[in-house]
Amino acid sequence: MRLYSRGQLIIVALSSVVLVFALALGFGLVRIPQEASASGIGETDKGETTVFQLVTSPKTPDELKPVNWEDGYSADELENIRIYESVNEGVVNISTETLRLNWFLEPVPSEGGTGSGSIIDTRGYVLTNYHVVQDAYKVFVNLHDGSQFQGEVIGKDPENDLAVVKFDPAGKRLRTVPFGISDNLRIGQKVLAIGNPFGYDRTLTTGVISGVGRPMKTSTNLIINDMIQTDASINPGNSGGPLLNSRGEMIGINTMIFSPSGGSVGIGFSVPVDTAKKVVPELIEHGMVIRGWLDVIPVQLDANIVRYARLTVTHGLLISSVASGGLAEKAGLQGGDQRNPVRYGRDTIYLGGDIIVGINDMKIATLSDLFNALQNTKPGDVVTVAVVRGRRTVKIDVPLIRRPAGIALN
Repeated sequence: MRLYSRGQLIIVALSSVVLVFALALGFGLVRIPQEASASGIGETDKGETTVFQLVTSPKTPDELKPVNWEDGYSADELENIRIYESVNEGVVNISTETLRLNWFLEPVPSEGGTGSGSIIDTRGYVLTNYHVVQDAYKVFVNLHDGSQFQGEVIGKDPENDLAVVKFDPAGKRLRTVPFGISDNLRIGQKVLAIGNPFGYDRTLTTGVISGVGRPMKTSTNLIINDMIQTDASINPGNSGGPLLNSRGEMIGINTMIFSPSGGSVGIGFSVPVDTAKKVVPELIEHGMVIRGWLDVIPVQLDANIVRYARLTVTHGLLISSVASGGLAEKAGLQGGDQRNPVRYGRDTIYLGGDIIVGINDMKIATLSDLFNALQNTKPGDVVTVAVVRGRRTVKIDVPLIRRPAGIALN
């Protein structure tokens, strides 16, 4: 039997105590107060997870108080989260089918494009861009929960690139995106965009308003006035989705980007929501926006007409004819000589009429200028038309008729 000295017995006893304590700590039988020199996640006595704040001096467990989970985010992050969670379910993915001709010249369905839209009424009305549904044979509305409904385009406004799609929600409770206002926007104001870029559903991007009142030309050479410019990333698939303010209200409808590559370079444009609020009721009621029009047949001047007719102006709209007994004729506008028709491409025109060069102090050089000048007018409105008659410029007040269906700038 081995004998130990008093000193050796003390060392063995202390070693045993340390070993037992270490084992107990490893199995969770002993808890040591933490010094909170950094944020950490622990468990309370009730097994609840709690987040501890970052502190600068050691404290006991009794002094470490659990805080709200939101304290882990900045105020700006919390605002983004709040807006997204309150609005995103009102943003839909729109997909379309189009018709194309096969080798036998038979129309067959073909996959179309995709875009975004905002539910603006719980009855199933969706606001989107006209170019998203422009050539659609079928339209499908895809909701946040994955459900899909076939919709119908009930109203189109190519001049503002807006359209309304209607689907039957079949009793499903819908979240709507509320309208804001866009006439008081400030450069530098924070904005958020939600859409479906490249098929990624309800993607959020943020930025600021980079400019206001931008006139932008569409693919049909029409001008959309007062566009909102933003650096919030807008990509293919975002079209038709909402641009939101910090209250989660729609202030614009994301429409187009400026990009040399096809992807976002931080220059995007949105149709102001105030424009949408004006046209949406008409789109729902009439399927179109009722606008004013001059009851004349205008022909855009080109070098051939100018040279052949020996005109004194090179830009403007020749009035080939006026409606007999119409408002324009009664106001004093003059058409061309009906006794001397001239072949112009596939059309027949009449020379010698007035040449429109301005409407309400807006210069008119092209047909698109005429559309833009009359865009915000209604039947019965009176406009001042500046015409060149011979070598004189004459201004005539002319009442407008309702624009006939089918007149469009292609």
